[in-house]
Amino acid sequence: MKDYPVLMKQVIAREAGGPEVLDVVEGKVPQPGHNEILIKVSAAGVNRPDVMQRLGGYPPPPGATEVLGLEVSGHVVKKGSAVSQYDLGDAVMALVASGGYAEYAVVDERNALPVPAKMSLVQAAAVPETFFTVWTNVFQRGGLKKGETLLIHGGTSGIGTTAIQLAKAFGANVIATAGSEEKCQQCIELGAQHSINYKAQDFVEHVKEVTGGAGADLILDMVGGDYLDKNMAAAAENGRIVQIAVMKGSQSTINVWTILAKKLWVTGSTLRSRTVEKKEEIAKDLIEKVMPLWESGSCFPVIDSVYPLSEVVEAHRQMDADHVGKIVIEIK
Repeated sequence: MKDYPVLMKQVIAREAGGPEVLDVVEGKVPQPGHNEILIKVSAAGVNRPDVMQRLGGYPPPPGATEVLGLEVSGHVVKKGSAVSQYDLGDAVMALVASGGYAEYAVVDERNALPVPAKMSLVQAAAVPETFFTVWTNVFQRGGLKKGETLLIHGGTSGIGTTAIQLAKAFGANVIATAGSEEKCQQCIELGAQHSINYKAQDFVEHVKEVTGGAGADLILDMVGGDYLDKNMAAAAENGRIVQIAVMKGSQSTINVWTILAKKLWVTGSTLRSRTVEKKEEIAKDLIEKVMPLWESGSCFPVIDSVYPLSEVVEAHRQMDADHVGKIVIEIK
């Protein structure tokens, strides 16, 4: 016997634009396929790709719903015939291709994680998009090792606060950039050894100074634009640069000789368009290597603010404004 309705509240953007284009509307509760679970959503994380979708620049993958939202937490209320990892009533957090800003969401069970006992459902909603992104780019692609130096741009963003904590937990030295002295101090409190106010300091010079001229072994960048050339200057010999967004633009002029001279490795990736199987690989790594940290009560996402679903416009206004860590929509 089902314990969920036919219709639900969900959020769509009626057109491309600012936060005011978001509407809470009625839609049908999705039904799980053979490998999928239906989640009664308790909370959904707000992420930069949601803003990009709202602005009309980041459409959902083919076949995915137009409902916004890439990560959710909640309880399993229905499961497909082939589901084996989860039972009805289980608390889960999940990475979805879209559809997170809703009372119910479906996801392939392979892209869900159990919620640790010490983690609230609000905290859990802020995990999947950010931790999947950081893990695959910093550890799987970037190959960060104990004792190496990681430079993180946007240290107080959701990605930044997560990357600082994980890098510290696995023994790396962290340098983070932020836009104010207060935010720099918050990066230090999270575990960064050094923090740079990029509005007042040249981060390239500062990185070289604190590394004794060596530079950063790995750089995680979401800025793009002219930062690529600067990152190459700040990188160590055999350094790696991982690009995960281009907030300052996708075009850049670089000194290619720097790549040759330093033997640099420049890469990048997106998460949303990856297959269920590729996301499953990340999920397995998180369960094996990060779940013990969560179970001990460490490396939890930093929560900036929480809004009810009815105030999704305000949540996006906060996303566009000054914030530290993750913004979460609570769905009751």
